[in-house]
Formats: sequence, C-alpha cells, structure tokens
Amino acid sequence: MTLTRLETDSLGSIEIPAERLWGPQTERARRLFNIGTERFPPVLIRAVGLHKWAAAEANRRLGEISGTVADAIAQAAEEIIAGERDEEFPLVVWQTGSGTQTNMCANEVISNRANQILGEPLGTRKPVHPNDHVNRGQSSNDNFPTMMHMAAAMLVSERTIPALLTLAARLEARAEDWAEIIKIARTHMMDAVPMTLAQEARTWALQARLGAERLREAMARLMPLAQGGTAAGTGLNSHPDFARVFAEIIAGRTGLPFRASENPFEGMAAHDALVELSGAMNTVAVSLNKIANDVRLLGSGPRAGIAELVIPADGLSSSIMPGKTNPTQSEALSMVCAQVMGNHVTVTIAGAQGHLQLNVFKPVIIQAVLQSARLIADAAESFAEHMVAKLEPNRRRIAENVAKSLMLVTALNPHIGYDKAVAIGKLALAEDITLREAAVRLGTLSGEAFDQWVRPEAMLAPGGDQAG
Repeated sequence: MTLTRLETDSLGSIEIPAERLWGPQTERARRLFNIGTERFPPVLIRAVGLHKWAAAEANRRLGEISGTVADAIAQAAEEIIAGERDEEFPLVVWQTGSGTQTNMCANEVISNRANQILGEPLGTRKPVHPNDHVNRGQSSNDNFPTMMHMAAAMLVSERTIPALLTLAARLEARAEDWAEIIKIARTHMMDAVPMTLAQEARTWALQARLGAERLREAMARLMPLAQGGTAAGTGLNSHPDFARVFAEIIAGRTGLPFRASENPFEGMAAHDALVELSGAMNTVAVSLNKIANDVRLLGSGPRAGIAELVIPADGLSSSIMPGKTNPTQSEALSMVCAQVMGNHVTVTIAGAQGHLQLNVFKPVIIQAVLQSARLIADAAESFAEHMVAKLEPNRRRIAENVAKSLMLVTALNPHIGYDKAVAIGKLALAEDITLREAAVRLGTLSGEAFDQWVRPEAMLAPGGDQAG
C-alpha cells in the first residue's frame, strides 16, 4: 500500500503520495489528464527550475520576498536545474493549453522542498507558499511562454547548432580528402558533366552550415521574454521592474541575450517566434534529408548500384542475407527528418490557435520544437561520426563511370557546335563505342583533336579551369 499525506488548498483536500514533493494542484492534474505518455523533456524542466530561481532572485532584489524565503526557493530550484527532481514532474504534455499545470507543479515542488529545507514538513505551505512566494508577480500565462523561449534557446544553442557545425566540418574535411577525385555529376538522376567528389561533399557541408545560420537567425526572436505580462499582458500584480530584472538575471546566467519584451501581449497571445524556429528546423530537415539520400544513392550496390561510395560496415546486417551492409545512418537521419517535418505541421497548426490574448496550445508547441531540436542534434552528430567519417570513395568505379560517360561530349559544343556533338553522342550510344571512336567515324574531328578538347579535368569550372 502506498503511503499518502493529506493536503488542503482552496479547492479542498486530496491524498498525495507521502514522499512526493508535488501538491494538490499537481495531484488533481495527474489524475485528470491521463492522456498518453508524453512528458516534457529534461531541458524544459531545467528551464522551469532556472525560471523559478531567477524569479526568486528578482523578487529578493526588488524587496518582494524576504532573503530567507528567496534563499530556500533558490536552493530548491537549483536541485531542479541539476536534474535531481525530474521525477517530481509527473504531468503529461496534454494538459491545460497555457501550461498552467506544469507551472503549478513547479510552484508546489519548490514550495514543499523549500519548507523542507527550512525544517517544516511537506504540505504546510509555509513559510514558503507556492502562489504567494514561488509564483510572486507571475502568472502561468507569462511564465510558461518564457520557459518555452528559454528551453528552446538553450537547446538550440547548446546542442543543435553545434551538431550541425560538427557535421559541416566533417563533410569539409572529407572534401579535402577527395579534392582530386573526378566523377560524373547526375542531373534528373541521369549522367551529366564531370565534377569532383569534393564539390559534391562541399554542397552537403554548405547545407549544414546554412542550417546552423538559419537557426541562429531564428533564435534572435526568442530573446524577448513575455515575463512581466502576468495574466493578460498588462503586468497586473507584478513589480514594475520585475520583467527587466528577471531578464537581466536570466541573461547573466545563461549567457544568452534575453531581454524583457517591449510588448508581452505578443509573447503570450502568439508564438510566432517558435513557429519561425520550427520552420528553420523544417528547412534543416529538408537539407539533411538530401544529404542522407545522396549518400544512400551513391553508396547503393556494392555491385548492382551506383557504388561510387563505400558505405561503412557498422556491424549490423540483414536477418536473412549474410554480410549485407545497409545505409543505416542514412535511414535513421531521414526518419528524423520526417519527424521534424511532421512536428512543423503540428507547430504551424498550434501556432495559429492564438485567440485574443492567449494562445492555448503552448505545451504541444514546445514539445514538438524541443523534440525536433534534440533529434536534429543527435542525428547530425551520429551521421557525422558513423557515416561521413568512415565513407570511402570507390575510385575504380568512379573512374570507370567517367571513362564511359557520354556527357563528356558537352566539351565539344564550343568547338563543333551542339548538333554535331549530339550526333557523336547518339552514335556512341547506339553502337556501344567510345565518344572518340564515334567522332572519328563520323569524320567530325580527329582523334588528336578529341583528346585535346575532351579532358574531364578541364571541365570542372568556368572557362575550363581545373577546380577541386
């Protein structure tokens, strides 16, 4: 039998598991919202603790709460920041759309733990009260969107952007390794003119770098915090300087340039900044999906496919085909991209639910945004380490493809004209002979002239200059 304690608030009494730090509001919500299993990730809980720590410090500086109360709240909040109280946040994402239950859970957990620190039993609600002290000068309506911005900005800056830059750097390093490898480009999935494998890898690298840049630009709109708007945006019951002081404290601790919003109404009624961030991650997913698919296509084979890249053997294989190597990292990355794209649809719909002074789809917005940010970070790092770093070019296959490519005939356009070049290409294809043989047979030019003008290494840049 689970031991319980009885707690009472303005709505009455309720039994709570004896050892838990949460209180009546959380217990009621835990029973009421028995929907799914999705809970907020640790980064949001960390932001919740950081928020309450900063709020206590701001209220202390402004003389709104005593030093003793502020110290106890701060100590309890630090435990949440450190990840020591994750089990005290049992609520699922599917709750009131303002995130009220998660905010109230934080208030109750911190109040109970603060009172415990001060030598009082759980459930006393004194000397530290969940609403009067932990939630002083605040509302869930401005707290939760502030926590959303904090969590998203911390995760994207600490994990997602660095992961994309790691992938870009790894691809750039491989480009250096492959600078002299000339291959055949493919447009419309068909043979095209020569390029280098380095040029292909640098394309992927630039996509990853531009993705990091897009996220950095979108993050700028996360810096204004709605804190100080309280219930509707007016700031009722909040100290006039609370928003400014709170934002300064958060900026100082995180190193991110958070600031009080000039218009907290906007940060509560709409979440366009998070929709924009999700959109940037959607674009990143498009980029990563191309990279994953390009590597998968170029590595197809090893004998019946393109086979220009050798996919690393990762120790995994088919359950029926012995020794088969599959592009598992490409598959994992592209599945992540599918999830991120789906999350953006969710965020778009949820972001459009800002009715009058409050958007009430906040929990699902931040759940989707944080999942996308984390998945992109993890998958990009995994792909960089387990795929890109171990990829090897199949030099023999690449050279064979260049040697037999019909599109080398493109180099003859400036010398003999498009129509004659077409005739050479068609004859070579029809008779299964080389372009050189076809040119000589047609009498269009000599073998020596062909050798002078059709040189793959001179077809890599404007003007025929060799490019790596």
